[in-house]
Amino acid sequence: MRKLEDLQLLIANSVSELKYPAYPAELYEPISYILALGGKRMRPALLLMACDLFGGDVEAALPPALAIEVFHNFTLMHDDIMDNAPLRRGCITVHEKWNQNVGILSGDVMLIEGYKLMMQVRDNILRQVLDIFNATAVGVCEGQQLDMNFESSNNIGIAEYINMIRLKTAVVLGGALKIGALIGEADQKDADLLSVFGEQLGIAFQLQDDILDVYGNPEKFGKQVGGDIISNKKTYLLIKALELVKNEQATDLDNWLAAKDFDPAEKVAAVTEIYNHLNIRQYAENEMQAYAEKAFEALEKINLPEENKQYLRDFADGLLVREY
Repeated sequence: MRKLEDLQLLIANSVSELKYPAYPAELYEPISYILALGGKRMRPALLLMACDLFGGDVEAALPPALAIEVFHNFTLMHDDIMDNAPLRRGCITVHEKWNQNVGILSGDVMLIEGYKLMMQVRDNILRQVLDIFNATAVGVCEGQQLDMNFESSNNIGIAEYINMIRLKTAVVLGGALKIGALIGEADQKDADLLSVFGEQLGIAFQLQDDILDVYGNPEKFGKQVGGDIISNKKTYLLIKALELVKNEQATDLDNWLAAKDFDPAEKVAAVTEIYNHLNIRQYAENEMQAYAEKAFEALEKINLPEENKQYLRDFADGLLVREY
C-alpha cells in the first residue's frame, strides 16, 4: 500500500502537468491559477487509495482522480462568487483577479474538462463511473443550495442539517472511493460498502469541523476560532442549542443572533458559554462518533485483507484527530 502522503504528492505533481490552451487566455488561465493554489488534494488521493486497496493500477486511476480535483476546484470557483469571497487559500479569488463573468465561464469549462478526464476510464466501467460522477456532482449542487437556503431559515432540524453536509461534503468522498474501487476491479458490493464508509466518514469529519470552529486550538485549526458563531452559520452546535435552549438563555441567544453591531470576541464568548451550559459539545461529539462508527461498520464488511482494512482505519483516525 502506498502512503496517503505519496498519493497526495502524485496528484499535486499531476495537477501541475495539466495543460490548457493559451487562447482565449481569460477562459483557461483561471483554471491553471486556481488549480495551482494547492490544498490537501484529499478527494483525488482517496480515489487512488481505493484503487490501490484492491490491487489496481494507480497510474490508470490518475485521470479520473484528476477529474475529481478539477471538479472540486470548479465548485470552489463558483462558491467564491456566491460568497463574494476575496481570498481562497490566502490568494485573491478568480472573480476578483479577473471578473465575475470570467469566473462563471471558466468554471463552466472546468466542469467539462473534469468530464474529459473522467472519460479516460476503461470502457467496461465507463457508464457506471459516469453515473457515480453525475450523482456526486448533483449532490454537491443540492447541498450548496440547501446551505444557502439555511441562511434565511430559522427552523432547520438536525436531520436536515446532516443531509445538507452529506450532500455538500460527504458524497464526494464516497463517490471518489467508489470510482477508485471499481477501477481497482472491486466487486459491486465492496465498492458500495467503501462508498458508505466514505460518506459516513465525511459526515463525521464535517461535524468535527463544526466542533473545532468553537473549541479548536486556532494555531492547529488554521482558521479563526468562532467564525461560525460570528457569522450565525447554521452548524450542528447552533441548531442543537436552538433546540435545547430555554428561558433567559433563549432570549440571550436570540439577541446575539439578531445583533447587527457587536464585539466579535464578546459574541463568541457569550454564545460559547450558552453552548457549555447546554452541554452542546458533548452532543456534537456523540453525533460525530455515531457517524464514525457507521463508517467502521461498513468497513468491517468489505472483503479486503486485514492490513488493508487497518490502513483505512488509520486513515479515518487521522482524519478525525481531535485538536482541542
